[in-house]
Amino acid sequence: MNNLTIRFATAADDLERLAQLDSSVVPAAPQLVAEADGRVIAALSAHDGTTIADPFTRSAEAVGLLRRRASQMQATPRHRRPVLRLAH
Repeated sequence: MNNLTIRFATAADDLERLAQLDSSVVPAAPQLVAEADGRVIAALSAHDGTTIADPFTRSAEAVGLLRRRASQMQATPRHRRPVLRLAH
């Protein structure tokens, strides 16, 4: 695995196929995916932490990174941008 990208899943990702390979179901949305060399090899539910992974690929490290990224996202408070108010 040369390039690994962690990102949110999109409609174009075939998580159903990945779930079938893993003999599981697609995790609840929103999902983070690990993409290696242009192919999704693992997915994690950012909602409940459920994972699926390609059993024919070394994906344990990718699953670990997905879990780490999900925990970082939960620990980081999301700051809202201040609303710019214009005086009349």
